[in-house]
Amino acid sequence: MSVAHGDVSLSRQSIGIFMSRFARHLERQDGPHNPFPGLQALERKLGHALPHRIGSNEGLDMPHRALAARFGHEVANLARTYGDAEAWQVRELLARSLALPMEALLIDAGADSLMALTLRALCDEGSTVITSAGTYPTWSYFVRGQGCRQVEIDYASGPGHLAPDLAALAEAARRERARVVYLANPDNPSGHLHGDADVLALRDALPDECALVLDEAYHDFRDDAWEPAASAIWPGVIRLRTFSKAHGLAGLRVGYAIATPETHAMLMKVRIHYAVSSLALAAAETMLHHPDETREHVAAVIARRDALSDWLREQGADVLPSITNFVSLRLANADQAVEAHRRLLAEGTLIHRPAHPALGHLLRISALEDALVPGRLETLASALQSGS
Repeated sequence: MSVAHGDVSLSRQSIGIFMSRFARHLERQDGPHNPFPGLQALERKLGHALPHRIGSNEGLDMPHRALAARFGHEVANLARTYGDAEAWQVRELLARSLALPMEALLIDAGADSLMALTLRALCDEGSTVITSAGTYPTWSYFVRGQGCRQVEIDYASGPGHLAPDLAALAEAARRERARVVYLANPDNPSGHLHGDADVLALRDALPDECALVLDEAYHDFRDDAWEPAASAIWPGVIRLRTFSKAHGLAGLRVGYAIATPETHAMLMKVRIHYAVSSLALAAAETMLHHPDETREHVAAVIARRDALSDWLREQGADVLPSITNFVSLRLANADQAVEAHRRLLAEGTLIHRPAHPALGHLLRISALEDALVPGRLETLASALQSGS
């Protein structure tokens, strides 16, 4: 069951199967509906501006002298008002750049917020969720908070290879009668990218009532990231992306989901109305108006990532292939990784070691210019060469 990126029409039978993936209480009711769609949505509906905002109880008369002095008057003005609950401008710009209909896009406060949102919409308490053991841990945090049962599947591992095991994920979903399978692609922390054909094969191997949540936080670092086919609408799949990495807006929290309009209608039933601030929306719009800046940044990150990978290999590291903005290396064991991590922290250098015991022997390093400063990672190099 598939659909081209610009074709969101589905058969009645397909829609019926797909809608059965959602939490039972959401399927049984028409609402709830957003009681506060916001000023911008009302202006679009009326077809004219509403300059006299004396009904929304915002602090529009707050002087914000201190805020304006620190950040400027534009930020102070944005701070006084709610953002557009429908994120219309951001969705319109994204739709244009990704060759998607606006109805296939939903904006929220970063990919993390979208993860929580998908779980609220897809799962009842006690629902089973399938996850790779040691993948992005915030997903598991939300799974537990939702009261779901999580089944973890070991990564597939070999020389130069560490990746979520798609066949094992599908088999577990069928065996456990799962509601959701989570896949980070490119993966965090391994950096591995599964091709679209393999991801779709996984989707097709899942039970009809099981949805695939595809975490694509590092999508922009793919070679084909800006090709329309790389952002296709896949029924049965909710694709989550972020402005935190390639666009450099981690502190403002903006993310988006690509899915069928029917899916977004269900997600909107449990979405926080003003989850994304007016400042964050304005920043995302600005970045989408200047795509060359993002592409320039991505190219620079990839160059640094490759240089960092080459240097680490010269030190004898087992460096994993990465399609992200970081490099991961495998050490001989978790004890060696713990010690190298501890020594770097004592020097004031923070790298990442996954807390999950299945991947405790990994170290992950962001591909920043600071990582390439001579001597910055000398302690790590010494640990690799000494084996301790």
